[in-house]
Amino acid sequence: MSLASDLKQAVTPRAALLVVGCLALQLLFITSYVGALHHPKPKDVPFGVVVPAQAPPETGDQLVTQLNKLSGDPLDAREVSSEAEARKQIMDRKIDGALLFDPAGKRDTLLVASGGGAALSHALGTIGEKFGAAQQRTQKTVDVAPASAEDFNGLSAFYLVVGWCVGGYLCASILAISAGSRAATPQRAGIRLGAMAVYSVLGGLGGAVLIGPVLGALPGSVLALSGLGALVVFAVGALTLALQSLTGIVGIGLAVLIVVIGGNPSAGGAIPGPMLPPFWEAIGPALPPGAGTWVARSIAYFEGHGVSGSLQVLAIWAIIGTVVTLVMSSLRRPEVEGTEGPGATQYPQGA
Repeated sequence: MSLASDLKQAVTPRAALLVVGCLALQLLFITSYVGALHHPKPKDVPFGVVVPAQAPPETGDQLVTQLNKLSGDPLDAREVSSEAEARKQIMDRKIDGALLFDPAGKRDTLLVASGGGAALSHALGTIGEKFGAAQQRTQKTVDVAPASAEDFNGLSAFYLVVGWCVGGYLCASILAISAGSRAATPQRAGIRLGAMAVYSVLGGLGGAVLIGPVLGALPGSVLALSGLGALVVFAVGALTLALQSLTGIVGIGLAVLIVVIGGNPSAGGAIPGPMLPPFWEAIGPALPPGAGTWVARSIAYFEGHGVSGSLQVLAIWAIIGTVVTLVMSSLRRPEVEGTEGPGATQYPQGA
């Protein structure tokens, strides 16, 4: 037998296409992670300015204008009525920091929140120091929502959510590979989704217990984190099942593309959103890792504020994934179940 014949039998066209897809995912992984994280810099960070009433009336406007004209546009400054209001807006996650101007002296106060990302609070500190030096003023920094001493650089919430996401698409992939990438009937699709739901509850609870009581890495309600974890795992799992119902085994790669390649570097973990390039900053909040990381940090450090939008994002992914999986299963002929994956099972007509 010739080498060409051996090669043709050893590497089928389908296998060749899957290998090409794998190579594409590998290159996209490198592009996405390096592109998002290699040169972080703050851009239009929501930032408050507080000027007491005893200061000249024009002081607030002047400071806001000066801050908004800094090189590179790092801040989106706006005047805030009081220190109490500035602290409230930081805890509500409407702004990421604030400058408290002291008209009676030369030392101002910078409010930050390292619980939302140590890299961002450090960047705000550097910007404040440079701005103060140009004005011949100094500053002290007050951390309104500090990250736990056991939570290095505020990364624990991100890694927790990444673990939940990994569990979600791996569980969905296992369900597909073990019994065919596409469910033959709505009943079987429902069974897969039900199994995914049970796994999600267990995974959410396990992650919350490990990150809190066991490791002591993240404060916050174990019950709230458990609920978040269940939603994250199920959203990612349902998304993976839906993609598999649409494209077969290729759906696993598509899930990796969306969740891992697109979602992880844009999630605001190591580099918070306002420091990411525009593309990654834009997509991060709309993908499960970014939405989950935002909520986990809010639970741990911001008293659960500002989570509505991110929870809606996760719920939408879960609902869309569930609906697509069930609809596609109802459109399929039962006998093709199990034809697209190793270990798949052939079901007879009408199964």
